[in-house]
Amino acid sequence: QVQLVESGGGLVQAGGSLRLTCTASGRTFSDYTMGWFRQAPGKEREIVAAIMWIGGITYYADSVKGRFTITRDNAKNAVNLQMNSLNPADTAVYYCAADYRLGSRLTYQDKYDYWGQGTQVTVSS
Repeated sequence: QVQLVESGGGLVQAGGSLRLTCTASGRTFSDYTMGWFRQAPGKEREIVAAIMWIGGITYYADSVKGRFTITRDNAKNAVNLQMNSLNPADTAVYYCAADYRLGSRLTYQDKYDYWGQGTQVTVSS
């Protein structure tokens, strides 16, 4: 089992920044591909960014490319999502997810076995 806890959400004005952190416990963190997903009110959950367990390979949704950066710190069992130039469309509950050695299908949310509880991000205009 892997336990995931997100932190860093909050309220920010448009154009501002937030940094989300997901801390994992329970297994060897370096063996897990990590993803950030979000769900806005009335919308389906969608992928935001992901980082593979090996090679530092990353993925970003088109809507966040150039604004968000995903990084991982295996020594701290943590994955971070730096979010810059936020706009109201980024308002959502953000979820951290993990899957053991997930490869090319890291954008498929149904491939992730472990999920955090989510953290709210609200961007005011």
